Amino acid sequence: MPPPAAPSPDLVLGPLLRHVDPVSATVWVETDRPCEVDVLGRRTRTFSVGGHHFALVLVEELEPGSTTPYEVRLDGALVWPPAGSAFPPSRIRTPGRPGPFRLAFGSCRYASARTVQDSEGIPPDALDLYARQLAARPEDEWPDALVLLGDQVYADELTERTHGRLTRRREGEQRARAPKAQVADFEEYTHLYVESWRDPEVRWLLSTIPSSMIFDDHEMIDDWNTSAAWRRRMRAQQWWDGRITGGLISYWVYQHLGNLSPQELAENKVWRAVQDLVDASGETPADAEPILREMAVRADADPASVRWSFVRHWGDARLVMVDSRAGRVLEETGRRMLDDDEFDWVEAAMRQAARDGVEHLVVGTSLPWLLPHAVDSLERWNATLNLRHHGRWRGRLAEQVRQLADLEHWAAFGHSFDRLGRALLSVARGEHGRPPATALVLSGDVHHAYAAEVVEPGGLASRVHQLTVSPLHNQAPHPIKVAFRIGWSRRARRLMAALARWVGAEPAGLEWEKQAGPFFGNQIGELVLDGREARFVLSVSERGATTLSQVVDAQLSGA
Repeated sequence: MPPPAAPSPDLVLGPLLRHVDPVSATVWVETDRPCEVDVLGRRTRTFSVGGHHFALVLVEELEPGSTTPYEVRLDGALVWPPAGSAFPPSRIRTPGRPGPFRLAFGSCRYASARTVQDSEGIPPDALDLYARQLAARPEDEWPDALVLLGDQVYADELTERTHGRLTRRREGEQRARAPKAQVADFEEYTHLYVESWRDPEVRWLLSTIPSSMIFDDHEMIDDWNTSAAWRRRMRAQQWWDGRITGGLISYWVYQHLGNLSPQELAENKVWRAVQDLVDASGETPADAEPILREMAVRADADPASVRWSFVRHWGDARLVMVDSRAGRVLEETGRRMLDDDEFDWVEAAMRQAARDGVEHLVVGTSLPWLLPHAVDSLERWNATLNLRHHGRWRGRLAEQVRQLADLEHWAAFGHSFDRLGRALLSVARGEHGRPPATALVLSGDVHHAYAAEVVEPGGLASRVHQLTVSPLHNQAPHPIKVAFRIGWSRRARRLMAALARWVGAEPAGLEWEKQAGPFFGNQIGELVLDGREARFVLSVSERGATTLSQVVDAQLSGA
């Protein structure tokens, strides 16, 4: 008798539509075994990492402004769309169509609604609800891009299902492991991505709307790179090397690859090395984990060795996504959110956007730049105490406060706060070309939403806004809600500003005002960009809701 036929390969995750430009697109998938992946006749073989199998398919020769439905085949067998799907066909829509450019954004998505308990009190998943609503809308009302601003997975907060699975995996092991409610290595990270991205709504959404992603702390661990003291403490943990290495490998595979343009992929040494393994190995490629492990170890030790920041070109809009986590300079005497070389790169990208005449400069950073005024002053007060009393008991106490209260946003890195402000204002003044209509900073992290605008210095040719939207699927404990409501009040602002002045903290070199918020619940934001016009739309889901409710529709451009 002939041996039984091998089962056909299947999708584990995806497809995810990632980088899309006027003539090309990349489609990412994870499969359950090595195979050939076919999208619109473009074929590529999978690469392997830690026994898992992935592919990034480059689809070229598309038409600008076109819409192209697509399917995914593995070794010739159709695996996407799933049989009986209630969602519209997945499609690639290239820039260049008439009408406004729509950009959806948000952050902080803990697992998915199907994997959390009702007792956790988390409102309905905004990304799930958003996908359902989009599926019922005409295509010309769909967003052209989705920007996810951090905490796409939570390595340090596990659902009961994942906790149980990892506990069974670890039975009998003697080696050092991360705390039992946290992941330990690349293998365990793969469970988080499957848990977060496999529900049907989000799976369809990510297959149809091109996505750009950056990490925040929970992809690694809460407070990642808060300070030099934090980093020394974590490096002393026996399990930390496995965590940070696994976290960076998984981020590279699941998120970073899709952020890169075809040209950037061709120039990326790590990606080329992974592809060389595929080209040399035939049907079963050698595992790329050693290559990626070397990359991750080097990236953690020398952040300048890998650039996680990136740029997206969207016609009249330009996204400059900033890594505000991995590349920090942490010694107290020279704390920076980014090192000088990385900041030079960010500033150059912003200047180039102005020279290219974009109408809207969009800066993405997982952590808000402009905070409620009282919180901004609190972070400056704490940073000053840490610097002045470093190594003494007051400094150690200030460090404990910093870590307990998460005082590590841009305001806690005063030099970097000011440098980003100067870069934005120079673009808004027209120092590098015709000023755009808006300069927008998109952020997440703080589990509520608000909009703020720079009001001093005045006379800017561009309007400069901070738009913060978080979470997509999580919650804000009551103390956080109280703190951020109070943080915008005049009384709290005066009190904390006086406290900051008392220790000699440098104030911010500009003024801003809250335009909307704070809003709590799970939420998603949209930018609607049409020529020099810009609007911010915010939709929120509260507990028990079955749809998103629009709470903000604000004009961002014009006088």
